[in-house]
Amino acid sequence: MAEILVLGAGMVGVSTGLALQARGHQVTIIDRTAPGRETSYGNAGLIQTEAVEPYAMPLAPGALMQIALGRGYDVKWNIPGLLSQAHAVLTYAKNSLPAAHKRASLTWGKLIRQSTERHGPLIEAAGIGNIIRKDGYIELHRTPKRMDKARKVAERFLTEFGVEATLLDGKQLAALEPSVKIEVEGATHWSDSWNCADPGALVAAYAALFQKRGGIVLVGDAGDLHRAGKGWQADEGEGEHAVIALGPWSPMLLARYALNVPMVYKRGYHKHYHMERPPNHPIADFGNSVVMSPMRRGLRIATAAELTPHPRMSPPQLKHGEEAAKELFDIGAPVEAEPWTGRRPCMPDMLPVVGRVPDHENLWAHFGHGHQGFTLGPVTAEILADEMDGGAGWDALQPGRLKK
Repeated sequence: MAEILVLGAGMVGVSTGLALQARGHQVTIIDRTAPGRETSYGNAGLIQTEAVEPYAMPLAPGALMQIALGRGYDVKWNIPGLLSQAHAVLTYAKNSLPAAHKRASLTWGKLIRQSTERHGPLIEAAGIGNIIRKDGYIELHRTPKRMDKARKVAERFLTEFGVEATLLDGKQLAALEPSVKIEVEGATHWSDSWNCADPGALVAAYAALFQKRGGIVLVGDAGDLHRAGKGWQADEGEGEHAVIALGPWSPMLLARYALNVPMVYKRGYHKHYHMERPPNHPIADFGNSVVMSPMRRGLRIATAAELTPHPRMSPPQLKHGEEAAKELFDIGAPVEAEPWTGRRPCMPDMLPVVGRVPDHENLWAHFGHGHQGFTLGPVTAEILADEMDGGAGWDALQPGRLKK
C-alpha cells in the first residue's frame, strides 16, 4: 500500500482516487473547492459512448473563413486568446487533418467505448442512479444536407467502432420529443450514451463514496505542490506519490517541473432556463453549436468553444444558443443572472495525458481530456492506477511524448 496525493477534485481527480483506493492505497484528494464545482460541473451532462472521434478543428475553407471573420458560433476567438496558445492551436489544426485524426481516433475510440462500463459500478455504489438516464441523447438535423451527412456518420461509426444509432425522420422525432415545436428534417438518436441531470452532484456522490471507503478530501491549495523528503506535499495533503489531475490548471503546475505542456483552452458557457415541458433527452443542435440538456435546475443551454483568456459577461455564443433553443422549445426566463463558464483542457494531439511524469520520481499526470473529462474520468483512472501498480500503461497517453 502507498500513500497517494491526488491534486484535483473534478471527475478525473475523484475517479483517480477511487481507482487507486480500490487497489488498496491510502489516497488524499485536494482542491481549492469542494468536489465537482469546477470544470466537471459545467458540461452538458453526457456520458458519451458514441463520441469515438475527438473533436477536429473545422478545416474546410468556408468554415475557416467563418471562424476568421467571427461569423460562426462553433469557435469564437480574440487576438490575446489566440496568440497566447498559437502554437498549440496550430498543432491541433495539423492533427485535425484526416490521417492524423484517424490515428488519434483509434486510441480515443477504445477509451470512449469503455465509459458507461466504468461509470456503471460507481453510480450504483454511490447510490446516485436517480440522476442518470440510460436512453441516450438526440442529435437534431434541421436540413436535408445535415441529415444526409448524419446518415454517413452513423454508418461509418457502426462499421468502424460498433456504435449503434437510430435515424429518425421528422415525425418520429416529434413522437419521441413532443416539446419540439417546429418541423425539422430528422435526428440521430445515440441511444447507447447516458445522460446526467446534475453533473456536479454525480462528482460529489463519487467523492462521498471515496470518503465512505476511507479516502480523505481536503479543501486547500493544490498548486502548493512541493517535495517533502522523499514524498510530496500540497497544503495539508501529503503522499509518497502525487497525481496532477487539475485539468486546465495542470500545465501551469507542471511548468515548475520543467515539463512544457501545450494546451488549447476551449472556453464554454452555460445557463439554465425555466421550462414547464422539458425535452425527454438532451438535444444537440450542432448546426447552431449548442446542446440543450434537461437538468435539475432547468434546461441547460451549453455552448461550443471560445479561445479567450477571460470570460465574457454576455457571450455571443450563449445568446445565439438561446435563440436557437427558443425556435425549438417554449422556454422561460434564465435561472441565473450570469452564465457559468469554464475551460476545456484540450491537448494538441487530442489525447489525454496519463502516466509517469519524466525525470520526477513518483510524480504522475492525469489530465487533458478535452470535451470528455466527465465521460472518460473513470476509464483513464483505471489505466493510470494499473500503471502505478506496475502495469505498462498506454504508450499513446504517456507524458513523455510532450518532451519530444
